[in-house]
Amino acid sequence: MQEQIHFYYTNDLHSNFENWSRVVGYFKAEKERRISEGSSCWMIDIGDHVDRVHPIAEAFMGKANVQLLNDAGYDFATIGNNEGITMAHDDLHHLYDDAEFRITCANLHSMTDHEPEWQEPTINIQSAGGVKIGMIGLTAPFNAFYELLDWHMSPPYQTLEAYISALKKETDVIVLLSHLGITEDQEIARRFDDIDLIIGGHTHHLLRTGETINNTLITAAGKHCAFVGEVTLTWDHTAESIVKKEAHTTDITHMAKDLRTEQTLYDLSIRADDMLGHPVTHLEQPIEVKWFQQTEMMQKLTDTLKAWTEADVAMLNAGLLLDQFPAGDVTYKDIHHICPHPINPCTVELDGDELVEVIRASYTKELTELKLKGFGFRGEVIGKMIFSGVEVDTVIREDGHEYVEWVSFNGRPLDPDKTYKVATADTFTFGRLLPEIAKSESKQFYLPEFLRDLLADTLRTHFS
Repeated sequence: MQEQIHFYYTNDLHSNFENWSRVVGYFKAEKERRISEGSSCWMIDIGDHVDRVHPIAEAFMGKANVQLLNDAGYDFATIGNNEGITMAHDDLHHLYDDAEFRITCANLHSMTDHEPEWQEPTINIQSAGGVKIGMIGLTAPFNAFYELLDWHMSPPYQTLEAYISALKKETDVIVLLSHLGITEDQEIARRFDDIDLIIGGHTHHLLRTGETINNTLITAAGKHCAFVGEVTLTWDHTAESIVKKEAHTTDITHMAKDLRTEQTLYDLSIRADDMLGHPVTHLEQPIEVKWFQQTEMMQKLTDTLKAWTEADVAMLNAGLLLDQFPAGDVTYKDIHHICPHPINPCTVELDGDELVEVIRASYTKELTELKLKGFGFRGEVIGKMIFSGVEVDTVIREDGHEYVEWVSFNGRPLDPDKTYKVATADTFTFGRLLPEIAKSESKQFYLPEFLRDLLADTLRTHFS
């Protein structure tokens, strides 16, 4: 006798709720169909469902996202870095207190006295036909951030080595819920033969029909739930093994919305507006925001960053601010709208030569006009870099581009052998946007504050 086992999943919604009611409508219909067939099926989220870029996630600190997962009938989840490192310790510790689904994340550990009650390293379940299934969740180990919030992430491979042998003895099928990214998922498939299925996320990769490495099926469904995923495992009870693995993703952007979910999102939006609607300050005059020009607002914000981090130099890109500030009361909702990014302040240490290279690179057209998506940035373009603590002399050459001619610190040239403490957005510590910053061996991140918290202080101090 053969039995089909179905897993439906989402990953990396990032609080982009445009398609959420379609997800709910589609999954509910699929679940009803599978149950009517007598098949086992479960709904799973692979993390980064929460993203404080959205007012609902910001106002409710992620708990509204948990409510939405409850209402949709989810069975299991793991956490992503947006759940893990964009809120204070207590907020994550209690994020899932009201969850009606189970959460597994084997490599997350509290550095305080108590682990969260919701946390399970592994989860064991059975299909309708008695197939024993073991699940283990893992999330990206960004310890430079997590440990500032009193969490510690154990290495994924070490964690798997600690649990896989026991799961193999206890279960027939092992499923990894992975918020590690495609490269890590592929390497895990090469190293751990006993893992039958990896449901992935984090790097927003879309595997339309999955990928198989060493008999491990790897899946993922992109981002923002434009696609949702399904995996079907066929178990042969006579052979006592999986005889077939199938994966596919479904484009749901054209599908009907679940009306009850739409009403819930509307109600949550109204409540979020009210919760974020308290005035932060009052402006007598509007404040202009320009992405490719120096403005008083961006200069004062960069000055605030320098003072707050006690840095020698600070630098911020003007594209962080997405809109103008009108005259009148400024609410936290306005600040969130204008600076929605889950970006933290940070400092790095650079020698004088490295700092000059960073400043030169920041004036290039390639960087200022870069349409960045990711690394916490939720805007349109990087924009002009604004500096505090250094004087930068530039010239416009015949090609129309601006070039750096001279950089001075306290009226003198930067000392190539001196180490400078440079404050900036943590965006630039990732990837290759500004390599000298990314490669700095001395980084300090400031959590749980976002840059918009410094923006609020700047408005109160300099513009009230």
